[in-house]
Amino acid sequence: MTEAAPQTGRIRPRSLSDVAVVTVAAIIALYMADLYLRKLWSLGPDGLSGLSKTLPYWDFSNLWGGGRMALDAHVGLLFDVDAYRAALRGMFTPNLPNQEWSYPPSILLIGAPLAALPILPAYLIWTLGTIVCLWLAIRPLKLGGAAELAIVLSPAVIWDAVFGQNGALTTALLIGGLALAPRRPVLAGVLFGLLTIKPHLGILVPFCLLASGNWRAIVAAVATTIAIVLATGLCFGFDVWTQFLTQTRPLMTAIMEAPFPQHYHANAITVFFTARALGFGVTAAYGLQAIATIAAIAAVIWLWWPDRRVEHRERVVLTAVLAILATPYGYTYDTIGATVAVALLFTSVSRPPGLVLAACWLYAFFAHILNNAGFHVGVLMPSFLAGWMLFSIWVRSREADMLPAPAARI
Repeated sequence: MTEAAPQTGRIRPRSLSDVAVVTVAAIIALYMADLYLRKLWSLGPDGLSGLSKTLPYWDFSNLWGGGRMALDAHVGLLFDVDAYRAALRGMFTPNLPNQEWSYPPSILLIGAPLAALPILPAYLIWTLGTIVCLWLAIRPLKLGGAAELAIVLSPAVIWDAVFGQNGALTTALLIGGLALAPRRPVLAGVLFGLLTIKPHLGILVPFCLLASGNWRAIVAAVATTIAIVLATGLCFGFDVWTQFLTQTRPLMTAIMEAPFPQHYHANAITVFFTARALGFGVTAAYGLQAIATIAAIAAVIWLWWPDRRVEHRERVVLTAVLAILATPYGYTYDTIGATVAVALLFTSVSRPPGLVLAACWLYAFFAHILNNAGFHVGVLMPSFLAGWMLFSIWVRSREADMLPAPAARI
């Protein structure tokens, strides 16, 4: 039997400075959350939010509106930009700014049931439900109640709710699947299959499963993906997949490659977007992103190789951080995995300074301010966390390899 990876057991005792850092960070976070949420739900005469300049449901209005069109048998509108925008304005308000349908059709399996409800209760169910999913996913990591609370109420989660986005759900699927992979590979594969609603966040998953030889999870993930594709086609017509590949995917690629800066770049946090901010062209930015993606793939292969001396929860959390670096398309609401890393590191003896971790935890609230001021440093946050964790694991792994093997029992 393979020897279990050593538990870190390096719990840092709480100090007065730790309490002070946590208290100050919590006060700042509560103040910023109150500020943003109040502004988000302060509606003008046109019914639009004072913060987002669109509906207060923000991106959730796409999921709900697209689901409503699907229920009304007008799913084809999703793939015609002008018709889709006109349909949304007909649903909500003629003053609605331009919005685009950007999701794989499979997310309609969630959006359509939600669209059977009025948008406000649907938004509340979506937001609270995805946060509960996140909490359930991090429970197996055994971080403790305080750390779990710090994650589910973190700025990244609040910002995800402000945007009406799916970061809490996708993080739950990724971390939940990775955490369960060794013990319950079939359930893990199902979660990975569900993650295809945002496939670019699961780039590293196949390499984790291949490196660890987890064939049952691979088969379950493939089977779940096929089942989702078939279910989507049976419910909404199989041509939605053709339309997605020929209309939606090129549209989203064009949006990603648009001249820098665009208003949505304020919350961008990937190597690709950082390279664009530094003046690199699209080709060069893709080249730098490719280097980051290959480095992340190499890191997870090393992490998930059998008999690697690393605590499983560290492997899981580090992979979630590396997932941010592996994709060219990611925003602050996709950095919830980095928040989980901060919570894990804060209790560790070998950790960055508390103030640095607090800055990483709070970063989602300030990213757009820095980006709009010309300081496009967002990718440094996940890069720093990934680098620190990877180096710490490597050092401990080297030290463990140098220890004499335990004597065999007679």
